[in-house]
Amino acid sequence: MPSSQKPIVVVGSINIDLVANAEKIPAAGETVRGNDFQVHPGGKGANQAVAVARLGYPVQLIGKVGTDAFGDQLHAYLKETGVNVDAVERHEGASGVAMITVSPQGENSIVVTPGANAEVTADFIDAHRETIRGAGIVLAQLEIPIDTVEHLASLCEAEGIPLMLDPAPAHALPLAIFRHVQWFTPNETEAAFFAAKVGEDVGELKPEKTANALLAAGAESVVLKMGSRGVYLSSANGLSQMIPAFRVTAVDTTAAGDAFNGAFATALMLGFEQQVGARFAAAAAAISVTRPGAQPSMPTRAEVDELLRAHGS
Repeated sequence: MPSSQKPIVVVGSINIDLVANAEKIPAAGETVRGNDFQVHPGGKGANQAVAVARLGYPVQLIGKVGTDAFGDQLHAYLKETGVNVDAVERHEGASGVAMITVSPQGENSIVVTPGANAEVTADFIDAHRETIRGAGIVLAQLEIPIDTVEHLASLCEAEGIPLMLDPAPAHALPLAIFRHVQWFTPNETEAAFFAAKVGEDVGELKPEKTANALLAAGAESVVLKMGSRGVYLSSANGLSQMIPAFRVTAVDTTAAGDAFNGAFATALMLGFEQQVGARFAAAAAAISVTRPGAQPSMPTRAEVDELLRAHGS
């Protein structure tokens, strides 16, 4: 089977999102009035898997949900969207929960309680080694235990499978993990955090300087997700390019980064050049922020193509 036909495998969190729209994001100790409340399926792993599925590419998710009602809801939704859930298992207890506050400007503040995601262990990954071995690319994030992510990175390298790591939420990582990562995809806050961890105080985010620090740590390629400014691509082979964002009216930025990662991985598997793939992924992210919720905001391939055509791409 040609590599372009291999599925994308996502290893990561599966959460239920409890979303409150409020007049503003509260400061410490402050109570603000909410004007709407919704419940959506979420979790960075599940979000990225749904992003791929909505674009029509085969995707398998490795993760855990609880035995609560949320777990039933999450498992059913993933299956309905076309995600292969053969490696999604049930763990006795609560599912992961994210409590999200969204401002009128579309910005958000998030608190995540891991629940069953904390049980995605190295042994669990090994139990699904064959699924990983069959992947064209593996996507991971940091809402599962860091030891598990480190083990996954070593496993992907041993099996010769490219790993795309979305380092969110920002958390200290063993420096050795960078040498196992083909694509390191932080947002602005995470980029500054990890640049400092590898010994480079970048102050105000300077894309080239920040990317170079992360490349020097061992990552093969870096994508800096810079919101309305676009994305900055950089790689050890000399690639260095800014990809502008699409101008849209943001309703909810939740999971925009997940939409980008799922779409970027899809584009790479479809054989797009990196710059073209980043433009494709930026379009997917742009569409996602115009809609509320995480997984419900993920666009279809037809919607992404339409936005690209409208901008002459």
